[in-house]
Amino acid sequence: MKLNIIPVRRTETAVEMLDQRLLPTEEKWLVLKTYNDVAKGIKDMVVRGAPAIGVSAAYGMALAAQGFVGTTVVDLAEEIEFAGDVLGKTRPTAVNLFWAIDRMKRAFYAAKDAGKSVSEIKEILDAEAKVIHDEDIEAQRLIAKFGGELIEDNSTVLTHCNAGALATGGVWGTALGVIRGAVDQGKHVAVIADETRPYLQGARLTAWELMEDDIPVTLITDNMSGHVMKKGRVQAVVVGSDRIAAN
Repeated sequence: MKLNIIPVRRTETAVEMLDQRLLPTEEKWLVLKTYNDVAKGIKDMVVRGAPAIGVSAAYGMALAAQGFVGTTVVDLAEEIEFAGDVLGKTRPTAVNLFWAIDRMKRAFYAAKDAGKSVSEIKEILDAEAKVIHDEDIEAQRLIAKFGGELIEDNSTVLTHCNAGALATGGVWGTALGVIRGAVDQGKHVAVIADETRPYLQGARLTAWELMEDDIPVTLITDNMSGHVMKKGRVQAVVVGSDRIAAN
């Protein structure tokens, strides 16, 4: 496996997003230089998936600080609050979006209360966004490790929509991370992917991801899933979820 799919990344002066609306026929990176650009990218579904949206929002908050041209921390606080409001209106159902915005705000106010300067706060927020991204990738790695242990060798796994690297900070993914984890453990795993109407995330994104990592995948229409399960062609089903109840 390549394990090199990362949908959002930070450069020295911008945030770059892989335009998922164009996959699988075109791989195009958009260069976003302001938090308004990031907000538009989230709203227009250039990036999608709760973890990926959270990481993008964190980088958007960092860009808000970086683009601030004032000199006082008080004025910077107003800019941070405004940027948080703008980003928060992009995808109101994405829990990770508000979690990331709130975490970046807490980092800002902690630095402000500690008497940090504007330039120091800019560096702190940039570092915090990177930590959020790194933590997401590490969480995926653990999901892949523990989830992969539950998949038996020579299994065929059915999946729906896209909860892969494209929907997260990158590398493993959540639901697809379980499949990647099993493959990483030396197991032979094949995947049946529902097309997932109306946006066809399964056809456009999941199938593309698995092909990139040389994992065998068969694409089916959504209404075929019951048939393949009835025929015994599926040994496990793995799907993504924003939140899962403890019971």
